[in-house]
Amino acid sequence: MARTPSFDRDTVVRAARSLFWQTGYEVASIPDIEAATGLNRSSIYNAFGSKRGLFDAAVQSYLDEVIRPRLRPLQHEQVEEDALLGYLDGLRDAFSRASGLPGCLLVNTASTPLAENSEISQIITDYRAELRVAFGRGVSAYLPDATVAEVERLADTVTDLVIAAFALVRVAPDAAIHTLATARATITSEQ
Repeated sequence: MARTPSFDRDTVVRAARSLFWQTGYEVASIPDIEAATGLNRSSIYNAFGSKRGLFDAAVQSYLDEVIRPRLRPLQHEQVEEDALLGYLDGLRDAFSRASGLPGCLLVNTASTPLAENSEISQIITDYRAELRVAFGRGVSAYLPDATVAEVERLADTVTDLVIAAFALVRVAPDAAIHTLATARATITSEQ
């Protein structure tokens, strides 16, 4: 008879998420994961099947608990006029407050060998698409008279700038903040 796990799955996933976010999947060793989660190797494998299974759970947790709450104002049925500017300002403030911010778990993963896995590649592609749709809705709310082509161009530009900022923040926080300011200026200059 299988034993019932005596740990809180969400707490373990969050601890692993933090480790993967800081070090990356490849660098995070099983002993590192054991230390971060408080679980031993066999418990990790019994609960998640593999290191990759735990990573997959960490990515889902990242999307559900970190990314989507920040995007929620851009995903409401009625998007407020300044929702996209609020997103960019909130991200800028987060980048300004935190030293050693690890960037974005998925953007970081995109530049590693793990991204060659078709499932991970699809998750990253879907993540970019989710950002792009949300930012498009924000552009449309801020610039209600913009043409479809203008909205698409601006949404693409903002998406690419936000992803660039996530990639930069770990090594050049000031440049990442400047990139977010450029995204903001791109939208507001169209008004």
